[in-house]
Amino acid sequence: MSDNDGKKTLGVRSGPRAGNVKQSFSHGRTKNVVVETKRKRIVKPKPGAAPGAANKTVNLPDSTRRPAGISDTEMERRMKALAAAKEREVEEAAKREAEEKARDAERQRRREEAEAKEREQREAEERAKAKAEEEARKKREAETATKQAAATPPPPDEPGAKQDRTIKQAPRKPERTDRDDSKSRGKGRDDGGRRGGKLTLNQALSGGEGGRQKSMAAMKRKQERARQKAMGGAQEREKVVRDVQLPETIVVSELANRMAERVGDVVKALMNNGMMVTQNQTVDADTAELIIEEFGHKVVRVSDSDVEDVIHAVADKDEDLQSRPPVITIMGHVDHGKTSLLDAIRDAKVVAGEAGGITQHIGAYQVTTASGAKLSFLDTPGHAAFTSMRSRGAQVTDIVVLVVAADDSVMPQTVEAINHAKAAQVPMIVAINKIDKPEANPDKVRTGLLQHEVVVEAMSGDVQDVEVSAQTGQGLDELLEAIALQAEILELKANPDRAAEGAVIEAQLDVGRGPVATVLVQRGTLRQGDIFVVGEQYGKVRALMNDRGERVKEAGPSVPVEVLGLNGTPEAGDVLNVVSTEAQAREIAEYRSKAAKERRAAAGAGTSLEQLLAQAKETENLKELPILVKADVQGSAEAIVQAMEKIGNEEVRVRVLHSGVGAITESDIGLAEASGAPVFGFNVRANAPARQSANQKGVEIRYYSVIYDLVDVVNAAASGLLGTEIRVNFIGYAKIKEVFKVTGVGKVAGCLVTEGVARRSAGVRLLRDDVVIHEGTLKTLKRFKDEVAEVQSGQECGMAFESYDDIREGDVIEIFEREEVERNLA
Repeated sequence: MSDNDGKKTLGVRSGPRAGNVKQSFSHGRTKNVVVETKRKRIVKPKPGAAPGAANKTVNLPDSTRRPAGISDTEMERRMKALAAAKEREVEEAAKREAEEKARDAERQRRREEAEAKEREQREAEERAKAKAEEEARKKREAETATKQAAATPPPPDEPGAKQDRTIKQAPRKPERTDRDDSKSRGKGRDDGGRRGGKLTLNQALSGGEGGRQKSMAAMKRKQERARQKAMGGAQEREKVVRDVQLPETIVVSELANRMAERVGDVVKALMNNGMMVTQNQTVDADTAELIIEEFGHKVVRVSDSDVEDVIHAVADKDEDLQSRPPVITIMGHVDHGKTSLLDAIRDAKVVAGEAGGITQHIGAYQVTTASGAKLSFLDTPGHAAFTSMRSRGAQVTDIVVLVVAADDSVMPQTVEAINHAKAAQVPMIVAINKIDKPEANPDKVRTGLLQHEVVVEAMSGDVQDVEVSAQTGQGLDELLEAIALQAEILELKANPDRAAEGAVIEAQLDVGRGPVATVLVQRGTLRQGDIFVVGEQYGKVRALMNDRGERVKEAGPSVPVEVLGLNGTPEAGDVLNVVSTEAQAREIAEYRSKAAKERRAAAGAGTSLEQLLAQAKETENLKELPILVKADVQGSAEAIVQAMEKIGNEEVRVRVLHSGVGAITESDIGLAEASGAPVFGFNVRANAPARQSANQKGVEIRYYSVIYDLVDVVNAAASGLLGTEIRVNFIGYAKIKEVFKVTGVGKVAGCLVTEGVARRSAGVRLLRDDVVIHEGTLKTLKRFKDEVAEVQSGQECGMAFESYDDIREGDVIEIFEREEVERNLA
């Protein structure tokens, strides 16, 4: 019992389900007694109340039971939240019910539209069917009238008359069905209730009434037969003449499919021509052409190379061309600051900040100068990809920037870069770097370039030269201005609104992303999802990454991107072409792969002096013999070049593509492959990457240590005198002492080796009175009863000739060996 504001409250609870009974007393007056149950609150009237005051029951949720420590304000807030939640539930239920009704109405509307459309189709078919039946009836009546007029009608009891009367009366009875009409026309008799087909258990139990139910297809076939019979029989279809594409070989089933003829008919025609083949066998093009003409079709001859017709270059219209950024390749000696110059251009002239190490992501990048012009730079170490791309005729590089150190002048790799630029036939800009050093001498660089036919503007030439410093930034503005001027002179344009075409700069196999190719787009726009073919590989563009490692949706002309989605790794220099379907891409890639395998399998594949000589004899346009020369010192290289220039006449001359000092590198192999030239090394060797590249590309490398041997070999190759010499070395003589006959072997000569040695693998000549009567090989060489490889001088042995038995006592056997010796003119 507790006292609260002068009130006394008595709480009573009885049993687990009993509610709380509270009775309030206030100044001796008894108020209403409130009984709280678990779910309800019952308010009982106080004693003496009106009789109509019944017990009032109020439904309350569990939340109204106030836990201990909860104030009235908190309880009121909770009740409001509960009421709001119930209102939301009611609103959501009403919303879901409205959406469901809307969906039901939409489904009902669509169902009604489909039914209406189906009814219209059925009505159209019925109208067409009725029209066809009416035309058939009119034609039938006309034919019947013609027959009656031409001949005497048969007697009434003849079946023909009954049939004619049936035909005449048929139009007057529209209530007859097509089934009854076809029965009367077909057999001329009534089948009555004759059961058709087998008796089933269901028919037997049901009494067999009505017979078997026919399918809808059977009904349609029966109506079609009746219609054709009424129209005078089935009409022959008109022959469709087709243009049949005929490759070099074709399978019989495929030939029948292309002609739209039955395979059995094609096999029958081949057997009539004397060829017993099945549908899975292959026939040649000439035989297939005879079969196609026999069936009345036209022949269209095609070849395997026709699959590449879809990617042939199409000339762009002048109004479709738009200006594109130039593509610049920076080349030079590794110690002349090429990388530093690239970093200086990137850090000083790129408007949007770029992260370092861009070239390791893509091998090429695009920058924007302060004037807003975009420039695309290529980084091709070793220049192998550069030369291979130029050899395939791809317009990849527009301008070459030759970097030369002012304190080091022209170096061997600088000369190599000059030769690459000349072979590519692209304009060159000379950047004289390290001008800030005290020992810098730019005039020495200009003078050194004169020796390699590079005349700069400072010496009244046409090649631009700019003095720059990668450390201080001196001359960078002038270099970019020179590049922009050269690009403006070239008027570089491309059509972005066409199928993309580009060249592969480099390719690699990434562990996480698979085959990845760095592609420089030349024409058109490459988009994500395009299907393409590149070299012997194909794929679908899964993702495009720019030089900053960001994903892009498309790449226009002169934009380098990384392409993901190839099925294999292509080679550097391969051309990428976008096609319409994946089937075309797969077919082109398979054809190229097959052609490449055939080229590799062909005997003598590669670039050799003998092949160059054969090409010079067979082709009248071949006037030059290109070679590459690498020597140990500069003096030897100059002497070899001077000697090569003296070889030749009015028809042929030797052209030295490149001469340098040092080991044969991979760049030399790339240039040799692009030009189809051999590589001569004078007292130098090729490094491991160069040897591997030469083996893969089929480039011949020859080593010499005497300058006269090199000059003689080149002279013989140019004049057509070089060939392989077969040298015969005599290794021994043997005299026949006695001849024996051995069963299963033939005649065996018992010999005594008088000089040298007798070998089983050597060739032999039989001399009789110093005259050669036979030349061949030995079948057997025995010492006592053992087969031996050789017999020394002074020993006896047994010899038998291969496919020759005319040997006599006293004959002399001459033993010799053949040796192929490369011909070197002294």
